[in-house]
Amino acid sequence: MQTQMTRIHDPARAKAYFEEKLAFTTGPVELDHWIKARENNLVVVDVRAAEDFEKGHIPGAINLPKGHWENPQGLSKDKTNVVYCYTQQCHLAANACVQFATKGYPVMELDGGFEAWKENELDVEEASTNRLKKGNPQMSEQRRY
Repeated sequence: MQTQMTRIHDPARAKAYFEEKLAFTTGPVELDHWIKARENNLVVVDVRAAEDFEKGHIPGAINLPKGHWENPQGLSKDKTNVVYCYTQQCHLAANACVQFATKGYPVMELDGGFEAWKENELDVEEASTNRLKKGNPQMSEQRRY
């Protein structure tokens, strides 16, 4: 194990890296503030499996599991689509962001995924309270943040 850092990082590259990171990621507490402020310029997108979404998800989120990324219903090209998956180590959200951005959708990734959301003890919605969105895509459009 190396005990000493042998490389000095270039401050200009570090600045560019962190500016990019800030532009395309957000944390759970920040997202919670946006939701509670009723920001009208975002769509929260859960890309976990449908059965996990039904057990609990971020309030107002839509569910787009991997099999639905080709035709991503519910996303908006006029809003930022904040995408999340299971954990920090899960790359479903990052992969979804690549797919969605390729189709012209503005995207951000939620750092830490749903696990970080729960660790911060933020509100969780269950499928039963989200039932109107499932059967009526128009209702989903109207109720998004």
